[in-house]
Amino acid sequence: MEFTIDQIAQLLDGNVEGDGSTKINRLDKIQEGTAGSIGFLANLTYEKHLYQTQCSAILVSENFQPQKETTATLIRVKDPYIGFTKLLETYQKITKPELIGTENPSFKHESSTIGANFFRGAFSYIGRDCSIGDNVKIYPQVYIGDQVTIGDNCIFHPGVKLYSGTIVGNNCEIQAGSVIGSDGFGFAPQADGTYKNIPQLGNVILEDNVSIGANTTIDCATLGATRIGKGVKIDNLVQIAHNVILGENTVIASQAGISGSTTLGKNCVLAGKSGIVGHIQLADRTTVGANTGIMKTVKEPGKTFLGYIGMDIKSYLKSYSIFKKLPLLENKLRELEKKL
Repeated sequence: MEFTIDQIAQLLDGNVEGDGSTKINRLDKIQEGTAGSIGFLANLTYEKHLYQTQCSAILVSENFQPQKETTATLIRVKDPYIGFTKLLETYQKITKPELIGTENPSFKHESSTIGANFFRGAFSYIGRDCSIGDNVKIYPQVYIGDQVTIGDNCIFHPGVKLYSGTIVGNNCEIQAGSVIGSDGFGFAPQADGTYKNIPQLGNVILEDNVSIGANTTIDCATLGATRIGKGVKIDNLVQIAHNVILGENTVIASQAGISGSTTLGKNCVLAGKSGIVGHIQLADRTTVGANTGIMKTVKEPGKTFLGYIGMDIKSYLKSYSIFKKLPLLENKLRELEKKL
């Protein structure tokens, strides 16, 4: 399948610098492209590849000024990363066949309903009293428990498990192996040193436009709901405990964990392997660095934290500038002790 550079520029509302009649038949990385491919330059760390690339076209920002001549035709757009994402989405729609209908064997209880243009893969299961919207794709071995509600345009990849009572909004996508609504980690210590299981009677609510990576777990609430706000993006292998609330457009990277009854504000960022203790609150736009632990409530919006026990980024960097010099300081201290 081929398109001219001019046609691609029209799709992206871009301006062409070079030969717009050249035909493009695939998308590629800027450093790996060959003739007939299109790439993009969003991070200037990769600018060096622009002058060596074999791509026929490159998406660049409107204000980008090349330092050297390039053989590739440039398409100037507002945001090359967003533009390339749109190309990927368009390419996927054109080349990936739409799945419609039911593969057998699969099961749907007679009390459950599903909207138009659905797909149900083999060995999928839909329990009692479920309500499922239009254009929903349920891949093989997906389990949907009783009284689950799902909006329109959702995708559930192979092996996803939705426990009973889960509510999923519109335009959500859950990758393979994720478990939504499993019991929270609730055990009451007994006088004899044992632990008694605390029934987990709540559910999980995913609002619209939520994306969840593979093998992530989100526990149901003890009472009430564990709530994932609109536009939240969660990576693979993330643990969200019972009664957690995630504000809109929060992003969480792989292997992060949030303990029970903690609330995150809007537009927060949790980097990989970060951890948040239970029963605290993080203000809007809080950023938590990789391997960082947050132990207390953050009240001021827009703060960034680093360190094993999370510190304000300015305090951490000042401290880091000192403790990375500790061996040198130790030697100076020994020299002073000898002189004394």
